[in-house]
This record gives sequence, C-alpha cells and structure tokens, in this order.
Amino acid sequence: MPPWTYTPAPDLNLSLAERLTSFPRQPHLWMIVLRTLVALFLRAWLRVYHRFSIVGRERLPLGESFVLVANHQSHLDTLCLTAGIPMGSLHQAFPAAAADYFFSSVPSSAFTAVVINGLPFDRKVNGAESLAMCRRLLETPGNILILFPEGTRSESGDLSRFRSGIGRLVEGTNVPVIPCHLEGAFEALPKGARFPRPRKLTLRIGAERRFGDRPEGRETVAQICAELEQAVAALAPPKR
Repeated sequence: MPPWTYTPAPDLNLSLAERLTSFPRQPHLWMIVLRTLVALFLRAWLRVYHRFSIVGRERLPLGESFVLVANHQSHLDTLCLTAGIPMGSLHQAFPAAAADYFFSSVPSSAFTAVVINGLPFDRKVNGAESLAMCRRLLETPGNILILFPEGTRSESGDLSRFRSGIGRLVEGTNVPVIPCHLEGAFEALPKGARFPRPRKLTLRIGAERRFGDRPEGRETVAQICAELEQAVAALAPPKR
C-alpha cells in the first residue's frame, strides 16, 4: 500500500478575495454545502413567491457539456436559469457574470462565487481571454455555461441584439446551445428596482442547436447570433 500523503488545496496561499475571483475555482466542501442549502431555499422561494414554472426541462442534454442562452431582463434571470437545472448538476453550472460588476468587492464576489458559482467574465478588456476560459470549461463533460448574449439587462423588457461573443464561442464546435426564454422577470424586478415583486415567472427551454458543420468566420458568427436571437424570441408567448 502506498503511503498516505496530504496535498493541500492549491489556493490556500491566496487571499479570500483572490480565491473568490480565481477560476477554475477549487471545490471546497463548505462552498458546496452552502451553495446546496441556498439553492434549495431559492428554489422554494421562486416556486412560492413567483409561482415559478419550467417548460421543456426534458430538453436539457444532461451528461454532456452545453450552453444555456436566454433573454436578460433582471437579476432574477440567473437564479431562474440555475433553478431550471437539476440539483445533481448544480455544481457544474456556471453563469457568466460581469467581472466589473459582480466581482468588484468581497461581499459581491462571495455571493457570486459561492451562491451562484459565477464565472468572472471581463466584458471590457479581456473578452478574448474570457471566451477562452469558457471554451476550456466546456471541454469537461457535464459542465453547463449560462450566458446572456445581450450583454446587459434590458431597460424596456424587449429582447436586444445578441452580441458576437456567443457566436465566437461556439463556431466550429459541436457543443449544444439551448435557447431559453424567461417570462415575467422584467415585471418582477426591472433594472433599478431594489426588491422583487410577486410576479409569475416562467422559464421556457427550447430545442438544442449545434454549429459544428459551418465554416469559421465573421459571417458565421453573425449567423449564429441571429439564429439564437430568433430562437429565444420564438419561445416568448404572444403579446397580449
């Protein structure tokens, strides 16, 4: 029998702030336990307070890596998309979170890293490096990346143009991309509001798209963005 050896976590020499903002993040047991407990509470709160429902959950290709893309109306969006993922895959789900906003202080970094397992995404300076980090994440089977291709929350509730990042991320790959539409988040917690209102939330999950059979290039990136934008818009219910 080989002798037992103890290998400390590689981030023990980092400060708390550095641990929270580093990625890939070390899977500390206390983080996993806390994230699980908070997720159970949030799912119960969404179901009771917002009457949260999910349509098309069976379309998620669990067991392989995939990308969830959705409209972005509210800070509730990430919580809802994460709640749409089975608990067994919770710790392999990584919402891309704006580094300049969600990782700007220790309290916000702690919430983003521990509670929602956020991936720090630099929207302004190191976008190419952030996309490369997302690609590496998707190379591990079972990982789930959550993206909002509009880049920021809508101020009107309407769907905005999808930026090129999602197209550059999946062009030339066979990674499934799952379009989703969240209804009610703008009414429940619009940009600028401090407290959520008890509005009904519905997450609709569409059929997967794959783009590995297309030539790489600027035109393909634009086509992917347009197709995914249309797929998300098609999931919205008719306006009353």
